[in-house]
Order: sequence, then C-alpha cells, then structure tokens
Amino acid sequence: MDEVLQSVFTWIGNNWWVGFVALGVVGTIGRRWEIGARRRHQRRLEVLHAKAELKSAQAAARGKAVPAASLPAFTSPTATVGTPEAPARETQATQLERLFATHDAVTARWLEYELDVAKIIAFPAMSDGRQPLTAAFLRAKRVADGLRPASSKAKLTKEQLAEYRNAVADFEVAFDVAERDARRLRDSGFTEVERKRLDTAKKLLTVAIDEAATPAERQLAYRRVREELDGLISISDEAIEVLENKVMLELGPTTAPSVDAAAPAEPSAAAPAPEPLHAPTRPATTPPPAQWPIPARGNGDAPGRVIHPKPPR
Repeated sequence: MDEVLQSVFTWIGNNWWVGFVALGVVGTIGRRWEIGARRRHQRRLEVLHAKAELKSAQAAARGKAVPAASLPAFTSPTATVGTPEAPARETQATQLERLFATHDAVTARWLEYELDVAKIIAFPAMSDGRQPLTAAFLRAKRVADGLRPASSKAKLTKEQLAEYRNAVADFEVAFDVAERDARRLRDSGFTEVERKRLDTAKKLLTVAIDEAATPAERQLAYRRVREELDGLISISDEAIEVLENKVMLELGPTTAPSVDAAAPAEPSAAAPAPEPLHAPTRPATTPPPAQWPIPARGNGDAPGRVIHPKPPR
C-alpha cells in the first residue's frame, strides 16, 4: 500500500502541470453547461408565453372577455386598448372613436400583408389560414368586426361597450402574436426547391415594378412572378389587382400617333407656284465676228499696217 501511494505521489510530482489543464477543461465544460441551461430556460419561457397568447386569442375567437391582467404586454404603436375600464369622465362616443381608431389601425396593418405581394412572399404565414396563430387572429377579427357599431353615435349598453372593447383588445393582441410568429417563421415551412422559387419571385417582382426596365421586361417579369408563386402561396384577387396596377403605372400610358400627325401636310393654296427652271447658258464655241478695220497680213509690208478700203468711184 505504501508503495502504491509513493508511486502516485511520485507521478503527481513529476506531472504537476496536468492539474492546470484539468481545471481548464472542467471550467470550459461548466461554462458550456451553464450557457445551455440558460438557453433551455429562455426557450421554456418563450413557449409558455406563446401558449398564454394563443390561449387569449382562442378565448377571443369564442367571444369571451379576456382579463387585462392575463394579457401579455405589448409596445406596438396601436396598443392603446389595454384597460377594460375607461375614465368616468370619458363619454361613450369618445370611447367608441378611440376603439374605432385602434380597430382601423390593426386592420390597416393586416391589409399590408394581404395586398402587398412583396410582403406576402416575405411572410407567407400571415396569409396562410392553416397556421394556428393566423387562424386565431382571423377569428378574433371576425368577432371584432361583428361587434363593431355602425357609428360612434350609436347607443350601447355598458355590457355591449365592454364586449366590443374586449373584442378590439383581443383582435390587436392576436394580430401582434401572429405577426411576430410569421416574422419568425418566414419561409422555413417550405422545401429547398420552393424557397428557391420564392427567391426567384422576389427578384422578378423587383423587375416588374422597376422604372428602368423596358415594358417588355416588366410584362415578362410579371408573368414569371405569377408562374413561380402558382401552387406555393395563395394570393387574393385584390393583391393581384394592386400588383397589376403597379405594373401598368410603371409602364405608363401608351398613346398612338394621331391621324393628322401621320398624314402628310397638304400644300397651302396661298403658297406661290415655283418658277420654272431655265437651262444654264453655255459659252459659245464659235469665235465672235471680226471687227472693222482688219489688220492686213504679210505681203512684204510693215507688220501691223492698217489698210483702209478705197471708196467706190
């Protein structure tokens, strides 16, 4: 036994540096385990939070009032309906106007995903009713739309006003939850081949509404976008109409040349007739007639002597 202990101590004395390496390895493993535990805890909290939001959205779809304390806190620009009790000094018309503003703001945000083809391609879950959170939002929207009064001057009981207030709050919460889930998912629900088709559709859509492209290129890109999205994403008729209007707006109005402009201009009656062209005069080839007197040519006389003719007798 003493020999074994002696050998152990001897090995430790000779290899004392191994202790520092072992401490580093143990510390690294401990840190990795701690980071993993934090991530697992964060994911567990996110799951619990999503379940609570889904529960509130499902309760809104069934038309039940959801207590404000049970709803998660949101910081969206339209989150203005959070307290079930309005101030006592606020009239019913004022409350309805405020609820209408929130209702319309959420609807406008939803229409951006329904009518903009670029957003439909980027976040397909927002237009997919098979997604649980999207389906819960659509049910909450139907409930809020059904409970909305005709105008702010409508006379409602306290119970009806509270029911509509809760419906608008559930509608807003359900949209926020569905929007965040759609931005998280993006195109993860598609296969690799389908994602490539979506990327191609994005690029073609940019060409279809590009002012620098030619009309033929924009028309071809628009048809290719329709072909790439066929069978992948369901696009409403309203979104197609909006896209067609954008494409036609970029093409611009095409005006045919007028008949008057294409017809040759008629000669004016008051214009003077052109003068006839005269043939150009050519220089004469024959020499001009000799002028009088004529110098005499040599018969022995002095050169250049002029001989005048004698008058007849």
